Amino acid sequence: MSATSGELGAFLRTRRAELNPEQMGLPAVGGRRRVPGLRREEVAQLAMISTDYYTRLEQGRLTGASTAVLDALADALRLDDNERSYLYQLTNKKVRRRTAPVEHVWPQTQLLLDNLVDTPAMVLGRCFDVLAWNTLAAALFIDFDQVPQHHRNYLRLLFLHSDVRSRYEDWRGIARTCVAFLRMAVVERPADPRLAEVVADLSVHDPDFRTWWAERNVDYQTFGTKSLRHPLAGAFTLDWQLLRSAHDDGQTIFVMTAPAETRSQEAIRFLAAWTDPSPANPLAAR
Repeated sequence: MSATSGELGAFLRTRRAELNPEQMGLPAVGGRRRVPGLRREEVAQLAMISTDYYTRLEQGRLTGASTAVLDALADALRLDDNERSYLYQLTNKKVRRRTAPVEHVWPQTQLLLDNLVDTPAMVLGRCFDVLAWNTLAAALFIDFDQVPQHHRNYLRLLFLHSDVRSRYEDWRGIARTCVAFLRMAVVERPADPRLAEVVADLSVHDPDFRTWWAERNVDYQTFGTKSLRHPLAGAFTLDWQLLRSAHDDGQTIFVMTAPAETRSQEAIRFLAAWTDPSPANPLAAR
């Protein structure tokens, strides 16, 4: 059994475990169930495929399921758009080379970050490594220059660095979403050694990550709102979005903005002033 087929089976099992016969309009027969969720034969019935076919698919003994079968399974398991995409990638995506490319940030991209004087922004690589940032992002989260390069990973900092972790009011919600995002990245690049290293590192050091990773939830959010708390600027809310880099489609620019004339804008302006090195600035960081 390949790693991908094993993951497919685990994903199908976790999804059917979340459903019950009553939800799906099936009669509750057979007495008390030993495990929660739908049985294999019930999933097969809903997808209108044979129980033997579904069992072999879940056990990793079958490859090359047709699009029609995948559509039927996605409908039967009530998968959302992200989960449906994940299912298709697990069954059709070819394993890529194991050597990950070295990532570089173009000077034009760094110049863009530096010119965003009132907007925290950073560049994230394919494996969520923090490749570049502006002064305001460092002021908001952490002095990235002081973090060893190999540990300068957004997910690692989110889970394992107390300063970054404490910035988020809803840390658990943010962290769970990031785990689901990471799982999407892993199925896109199942042989990427850096991604495997990030997953292994977090699995060893954080029990919450281990629990959420085992749930096999998938998500792909590219914008939203984050409630933050900074030791100097206080509590405020920022809108965020991920923008694809024009120079490297594997990199994203993580941008956080504050609505005009709000407490959040005041907080960002305070941090911008605090990081201004001008001798005439009374708020300059010492």
